[in-house]
Amino acid sequence: MKYTSGEKYEIIRMVESSDLSVRRTLQQIDISKSTFYDWYGRYCEDGIEGLKDRKRTPKQFWNAIPESEKDKIVDVALQFPEKSCREIAFSITDQEGYFVSESSVYRILKAKNLIPEPVYAVISAKDAFQHPTSRIHELWQTDFTYFKILCWGWYYLSTIMDDYSRYILAWKLCSSMTAEDVKATLDLAIEKTGVNNVRLKRRPRLLSDNGPCYISSSLRDYLEENNLTHTRGRPFHPMTQGKIERYHRSMKNIILLDKYYSPSELEYQIEKWVEYYNDQRYHEAIGNVTPKDKYLGLETKIFTRRAQIKERTMNNRLQQYRQKQLAHCEMVSNPV
Repeated sequence: MKYTSGEKYEIIRMVESSDLSVRRTLQQIDISKSTFYDWYGRYCEDGIEGLKDRKRTPKQFWNAIPESEKDKIVDVALQFPEKSCREIAFSITDQEGYFVSESSVYRILKAKNLIPEPVYAVISAKDAFQHPTSRIHELWQTDFTYFKILCWGWYYLSTIMDDYSRYILAWKLCSSMTAEDVKATLDLAIEKTGVNNVRLKRRPRLLSDNGPCYISSSLRDYLEENNLTHTRGRPFHPMTQGKIERYHRSMKNIILLDKYYSPSELEYQIEKWVEYYNDQRYHEAIGNVTPKDKYLGLETKIFTRRAQIKERTMNNRLQQYRQKQLAHCEMVSNPV
């Protein structure tokens, strides 16, 4: 049975996320190990492009990316080395008004030796939350993470994220992890969102783990006073709060590249990261828009504009291709 490149990619993703071993997973879907590892090696080498059938007829090049645009892609990659191929592709589409796919960016940067060797982590998790949210302020996720400040000791970051948009509503760097710290962070979120200033049919629901600060009677009384409900995740089931835990991991991958000698230094870097995450970082899980775009309800407008840019870009490439073909035919029929 022949598979398209998209089907091969989905099979690779399925094997990576399977609870079973690779061998047993492949047995379930009737794919041989040699075939799978051949696909996987080609995927590691050339990305999604490497999964295409190599026995097919030669590719059509009417939509080839001009060299000038390739140079722009390389310039953006060098200017923003922290951006992935996906982020570079959508950044060029949104800011330059020129469509380019993620796979094209990967192929161009790979040819320039600007792609590091991929490292794939096989993580067992569901593809989606069991009860996904459908609006902002339906569910707020909260959690603590920790940092060590030289000569100061351990400090703890309390964060509140809007589940639907992934937008960071509030954060606070604390010297402890108490119910008072959680309440102080919630005060910031309530003040920023203004949920206490308007009548809401359905109030935000807080999702947390079962840490001592979250099961205290003090926090319970606070939530009742502010008309907020509380849901706690099942013990030993961290996926319940997967979004905020993944956010903290992404943040620490950047923040922990430096050492900090005072809380104010760390707060400054966290503030810069939160601003970047909310306003600039494309989030794959919400359609490659920023959390701020999703929070403000701008994603539909952005998706429509991207579709128009893609159509215009493809039409321009086709027109340029036809002009080159016409010029070539005229030169052949009318030699000098």
